[in-house]
Amino acid sequence: MLLLNVTLENYGAYKGKQSLDLTTRPGRPVILIGGLNGCGKTTLLDAIQLALYGARARTSGRGTRTYDDYLRESINRQASPKHARVVVEFSTTVEGRERIYKVVRSWEVKGKSVREFLNVLIDGELDLVVSEQWADYVEDLLPLEASSLFFFDGEKIESLANPDRAASVIASAVQSLFGLSSVERLRNDLLAVQRRQKIPREDREALDKIHQFENQIRECDQLRDQINQRVASMTSGLEVAERRFATIDEAFAKEGGDLYSRRAELESERSQTASQLKSINEVLASTIATGPLPLLLLAPQLSAVREQVERERHASEASQVIEVLSERDSKLLSLLRDLLPPNDLAVAEKHLSADRQERVSVINKTPQVLNFPSESLSQLMSLDEILRQEATRASELIEQAQLHQERLSVLDRQLAGVPDHDVIAVLLRERDSQRDDVTRLRMELGKLKEELDATRRRREQLILDRERAYKGRAAKLAKVEDAERIVAYADKVRGTMEKFGAALLQRHINKLEVAVLKSFQYLMRKSALVRDLRIDTEKFTLTLVGPDDRELDPSRLSAGERQLLAVSLLWGLAKVAGNRLPTVIDTPLGRLDSRHREHLVDRYFPQASHQVLLLSTDEEIDEYLLSKLGPSIAHTYTLIHDDKTFTTSVEKGYWWSGGTVHVA
Repeated sequence: MLLLNVTLENYGAYKGKQSLDLTTRPGRPVILIGGLNGCGKTTLLDAIQLALYGARARTSGRGTRTYDDYLRESINRQASPKHARVVVEFSTTVEGRERIYKVVRSWEVKGKSVREFLNVLIDGELDLVVSEQWADYVEDLLPLEASSLFFFDGEKIESLANPDRAASVIASAVQSLFGLSSVERLRNDLLAVQRRQKIPREDREALDKIHQFENQIRECDQLRDQINQRVASMTSGLEVAERRFATIDEAFAKEGGDLYSRRAELESERSQTASQLKSINEVLASTIATGPLPLLLLAPQLSAVREQVERERHASEASQVIEVLSERDSKLLSLLRDLLPPNDLAVAEKHLSADRQERVSVINKTPQVLNFPSESLSQLMSLDEILRQEATRASELIEQAQLHQERLSVLDRQLAGVPDHDVIAVLLRERDSQRDDVTRLRMELGKLKEELDATRRRREQLILDRERAYKGRAAKLAKVEDAERIVAYADKVRGTMEKFGAALLQRHINKLEVAVLKSFQYLMRKSALVRDLRIDTEKFTLTLVGPDDRELDPSRLSAGERQLLAVSLLWGLAKVAGNRLPTVIDTPLGRLDSRHREHLVDRYFPQASHQVLLLSTDEEIDEYLLSKLGPSIAHTYTLIHDDKTFTTSVEKGYWWSGGTVHVA
């Protein structure tokens, strides 16, 4: 499908007839449409959807108004007569042949009534049958549910950054784009075929029960939708409450609130630390006062004592040995007189005498001053080791005392910084009150989700009950041969279609996981942040897997990264769907930083589709990004708003590209 032209006549801010040529060229798929906020970019997007879908179009400004009221108020205020028209011309392939469609939707106001007209031209000729059946016909070309995936704005990207909202989009896309809705529709049609069979009288009760189940299923659907709306509303309220709590909590912390909250803890810790310090000091004082540690001050004297004791011990031992040596030497010389010549004997006698004299000299030079008892000698020699151990223990105690003293100082400073109750009381009350609000909202939201789960389970059970009732009824209808055949085959086909739908879902989900992951990694500047991506086939929730093979909490992603994930989701859905549909994007860059914007301009817009309508402000696609996007642009337009007449006109060109004066 390729959009060729769009024309707005007296629609919204567009006065008169305003047309845009949307044809593309090879390698240039982008149509860039610029406009400041309030100039009518979203109105242009609404016009395309209004032309295609009429009353079912999901336009931005309709709200809760009726369709007639919306049409009436969409006519330009200066239009006379009160008439408006939107025209969309596009080409698409039908049954192997390219056809050009021109959808002309117009309306006029006469008194209190609004008259709408719809004409559809195919290859230039009015087709009345298609015009009358256009609401059904367009579903085969571009289903309404699928259009939201190809016509989106920055608000939609922002909402899809929420994982819960993304799940509903994935579910809707899977049903509309991948053929699953057709499978389910066929199963329901087969149910209708079963119901239309001739029913014996005794089967009325079974049919009534089936209808009862179907009514209960519809009630569950209505209740589920209501709860979903309440969940969305409460989720929004919770986000507001959490942001307010974070703001108050930050102010509370700046005023010393954390210290105030911990005052009792700090005071208790200070008391314990002071007590421990006192105990350490007492042990240290006891060690110094009563132990051997003071002897370290007499280290030189102790060394001299040990040396004197050692000398006295040697002298004592020498005096004990001298008599034994004299007797030994006398016997030895007597033996040697018969063996040695006189000269050698004299030398030996002289040597032995000198040895004895040397020992006597030692004894004479060492006076017995201390007379240290030998049994206490080992204690004296081990005193060094004892003193070393005591010194080590004392050092450890001193280090502990210093650490406790430092911690005591820190605690004193923290306690000194604790604000007075009067100073912090207002913030404390506000914080507690806001925290209570957050807690209450979380509990209420949890209850709503439990109620939603219960409703979902009840619906699933009702569907099972209905299936059993249908099977029971099918057995009863077997009494009639034709009914038996139709019902049996329909039931068999329904079972086959159910299995086919499950297999089709799994296949497309697998493709979608790969496509979204590749798109996200391609757009991300931190490609290693996410290694894998999984989509649950029941709840359609999206789970990210980090490089450590653990689930990655989406909150760890920045706001810009979450929006890139939303874009990747839309891009992946478009890739897997395989439909060559144009992509219309309204103000997608307002919430992204410069790096993420550049990534989208470089990697997404030129490749998002074979045709990309990009509606942007001058701050989103600025002069620098325009230069990068330029090679991919087929046409540029600027929406010019006249503040005096409050009307918008379309001019060719874009800021900085000529043809349009840039007014910031």
